[in-house]
Amino acid sequence: MPFLGKDWRSPGWSWTKTDHGWKRIVFFGHELEDNKEMDLKELCSDNNENLFVGEVCELANTKRKKEFYNNNTKSQFVFRDKWIYVQKGSTKERHGYCTLGEALNRLDFSSAIQDLRRFNYVAKLFQLIARSQLTSLSGAAQKNYFNILEKIVRKVLEDHYNPRLVKELLQDLSSTLHSLTIHVGRCVLVGNVNIWLCRLETIIKWQQELNNMQIPKQMYTGMSFNDLPLHMHNKILCKLSDACDIINLGQATPTLHILSENRTLWKKLCQFHFSDKPFCRNLGLTRGDNVDWKLMYFTLQKHYPMKEQYGDTLHFCKHCSILFWKDFGHPCTANDPDSCLMPISPQHFIDLFRF
Repeated sequence: MPFLGKDWRSPGWSWTKTDHGWKRIVFFGHELEDNKEMDLKELCSDNNENLFVGEVCELANTKRKKEFYNNNTKSQFVFRDKWIYVQKGSTKERHGYCTLGEALNRLDFSSAIQDLRRFNYVAKLFQLIARSQLTSLSGAAQKNYFNILEKIVRKVLEDHYNPRLVKELLQDLSSTLHSLTIHVGRCVLVGNVNIWLCRLETIIKWQQELNNMQIPKQMYTGMSFNDLPLHMHNKILCKLSDACDIINLGQATPTLHILSENRTLWKKLCQFHFSDKPFCRNLGLTRGDNVDWKLMYFTLQKHYPMKEQYGDTLHFCKHCSILFWKDFGHPCTANDPDSCLMPISPQHFIDLFRF
């Protein structure tokens, strides 16, 4: 007799024998949507029909749940486990494969954007999805993608955190939707073309809100950034790995502008991003004083990708083939779990789900 259950390793369902055959036991308050408690006397009564739900009630409950999630456009997919098993083929134990949309729903990106360590990581990942992976998302994953994207935009409008990155994300997403819905002549995305046109209008509205965003001047009673000594300003500039951040900071005051044009600063930036690239490994040996390192940086930027830095990333366990956030962990069976962990960049995350 085949095993009838959700998973062959689970204990399965509970069944009871009736005059009309076997029926599955479904307790009220555990499966129903409202989770209301039943009267203890009703549960302890001899009427067995109170303990079970017939097929008609069960199907009606399932249909009601489905309609609830479909109609609620702001619904988020909530999973107890914050990890996902990455499967690329069928085995005796598992059939099918894991998709990008499923990973997008399971890994709790909605909560990850509230953590400043993960915000840039999630925004960059969403930018890569907008560039090349929109056509691979299911309808549910699309809804989750745009719900999280709206939270990202709202967070930037409230906290004024890294608006440049989110502007680039919306620009890439807008360009992709234009090419897939308007320039092609027909919609090649999952869903009605009118839905995508409405989403495109929403993206344009978000772009206008970000362009009109003004950061209010904050009043400090204590020590401010300008009160720090010059060597502290220089150390702060050396900690920045993005050239746009250095240039923007240099526009704040004349002193910072002079520090931001320092050749040593741009030389270190070139070494950080391009020293491991082909034909660039001798950058540290160059001692010529006439080298324009700022020009060198922007020249190399056109030919080589930038080195990415994130406060926290997703990790992949090579022993369990599980993708997860390190803070949440995962059920690992290896003797030394730390030796099996591998940080996953946004591009590597996309490559994991290319079949």
